[in-house]
Amino acid sequence: MVRKAYARRYAQAVFELALEGKELERWQADLQKMVGAIGEADFLAALESPKLKFGDKNRLLAGVLGDVSPLALNLARLLITKNAVGIIGDVAAEYGRLWDSYRGIEPAEVITAVPLDERDVQKLTESLGAIVGKRVVVKPRVDPGVIGGIVARVGGKLLDGSTRSKLAALKRELVGVEGRR
Repeated sequence: MVRKAYARRYAQAVFELALEGKELERWQADLQKMVGAIGEADFLAALESPKLKFGDKNRLLAGVLGDVSPLALNLARLLITKNAVGIIGDVAAEYGRLWDSYRGIEPAEVITAVPLDERDVQKLTESLGAIVGKRVVVKPRVDPGVIGGIVARVGGKLLDGSTRSKLAALKRELVGVEGRR
C-alpha cells in the first residue's frame, strides 16, 4: 500500500511536469521505455545493488535509457537514490490513469464467463459510456466463475449483472425466508 502511495505521488508530479511542458505523450513513451528496461532482471539487480556506486549506476542507466528526456532520466536517478527504482511500473500505470482521466477516458474492466466478440465489446463500450458520461475503454477478461452475464468495474462503480451474484442473492433470500418460519 505504501508503494502505491509513493508511486501515486511520483506519477502526479510527473503528470504535472508533462502537462506544464506539453509533453504528455513523450512522458508516456519515456515511462514505458523505463518500465521495459527495469523489467530486465539483470538490469534491475544492477540498479538495486548496494555494491555498485551511483556513478556506475548512472552511466548504466544513461546507456540503456539514452534517448529519454533529461527529466525522465532524473526521475530514474531519483528513484535509484531512494532505493525505489522497482516502483517505476506503478508510476507508469498511475501516470497512464491520470492521462486517460485528463483526456476524458475511463477504463472499464468487464468480466464475462465467455470471450466477447468485437460487436459485444462495442455495445458494452457505448452502454457503459452512457452510464458514466465519459468515453470508455473496455478491457475484457474471462472468468468462468461468473457463470453468465457480466461484471463491470468502471469509474469507481461495480456493476454486477452476473448469474453468480443473482444466484447468491436468491440463496440469501431463500435462507431469510427459512429463518423467519
